[in-house]
Amino acid sequence: MSFLEYIKENKARYEDELISFLRIPSVSTEPSHDPETRRCAEFVRDELSRIGMDNVAIYETARHPVVFGQRLDAGEGAHTVLFYGHYDVQPVDPLNLWTNPPFEPTIVGDQIYARGASDDKGQVFLQLKALEALLKTEGKLPVNVKVIIEGEEEIGSPNLEPFLEKYREMLSCDTVLVSDTPMYDYGMPSLCYGLRGLCYMELEVTGPNRDLHSGSYGGVVENPINALSRIISKLKGEDGHILIDGFYDSVRSVEPEERKELARLPFDEAARKADLEVGTFTGEQDYSPLERIWARPTLDANGIWGGFAGSGAKTVLPSKAGAKVSMRLVPDQTPGEIAKLFEAYVKKITPPGVIVKVTDLHGGLPAVTPIDSAGVRAARRALKEVFGREPFLTREGGSIPIVNSFLKILEAPTVLMGFTMPDQNAHSPNEKMYLPGFHDGVRATALFYKELAKEAK
Repeated sequence: MSFLEYIKENKARYEDELISFLRIPSVSTEPSHDPETRRCAEFVRDELSRIGMDNVAIYETARHPVVFGQRLDAGEGAHTVLFYGHYDVQPVDPLNLWTNPPFEPTIVGDQIYARGASDDKGQVFLQLKALEALLKTEGKLPVNVKVIIEGEEEIGSPNLEPFLEKYREMLSCDTVLVSDTPMYDYGMPSLCYGLRGLCYMELEVTGPNRDLHSGSYGGVVENPINALSRIISKLKGEDGHILIDGFYDSVRSVEPEERKELARLPFDEAARKADLEVGTFTGEQDYSPLERIWARPTLDANGIWGGFAGSGAKTVLPSKAGAKVSMRLVPDQTPGEIAKLFEAYVKKITPPGVIVKVTDLHGGLPAVTPIDSAGVRAARRALKEVFGREPFLTREGGSIPIVNSFLKILEAPTVLMGFTMPDQNAHSPNEKMYLPGFHDGVRATALFYKELAKEAK
């Protein structure tokens, strides 16, 4: 029996096993779920052992463990892939918006509904099923494969980078494979080759030493809310251009070939506006909407507070006001440098009468995978074989900081080959995974390893 026949014959079993995986409430951010999160790590360990991986073990971290396994069938000198995924999931709130209980997986038509169905348990599990199919039918893998599945991705992976540093030799590889991104649309295979980075800042504007009566002091004492509003208004021009001094100095331009590839993607701007109920898209008009979302830096206020916001009226001049501001970054911007530029600019434009405190909350580097790498070439061929069409090359507006950690520590590029759909409600109520996409992913991943074996290291 071929591995493709094996996959076809075991579809029902795959879905039953996936349901068992999804039932475990591995919410990493909530200590009350720690025993279940641990049980989920043990489930992954047992599954790796069952499918035939070697050296399977749970590695402890300061909080949730990492599960490891490997098969080095191809021998020394052969191409080595490190598959990375995570078994932890987001909290389920608000619970009342779920149609079915989030940890009671429910199949409706072609979709399976559960927390973690798409992010990332469904995608992790399809990867394990691909390895199982190859091992059960051929007795070995065509390339060397290592697997690490962590339990802290949804809380920022605080212990993964130290794990990579500590076990650098054990994890050495030529390509990292990640399935934690969506396809562009149903029936449209795609490979994500670019991720934006992040610089997340907080502003706190302080005026008088206490809240004041606005009738007694308005017009004399600077209002921190007014001052904050003026600061925010000067961060970006009406054309979407960010006004921070030096902000664009390191921005890598979007190459003509990239723009041509992005333009190949179908994008119905009118339909997207209608879906969002907005009359227009804003931003840099020299770039298409997809280029603005994926390949250009941005700046947005994510939250603002100060003064009185309850029902009715309270005529107060507040002592403090604050805001959170995020900037999505592109190669070759770095969050540390952008944070310094942001703070210097904010202090320069702060009006007299108030003081401003700028705090760098966190950040992540942008990443771009070379589209001519062996991993991307093999993935493109595998996807074309399964879907019958050339896959699209896409970028992603969000961030996966660990991709840069793989590049920095393991010196290995990442292939982002995901199989969920853009409407799968990751992090939201009624999260789901498209089951035909799950099974296509099993086939495509098995073929990826076969195709990668044909590539020279």
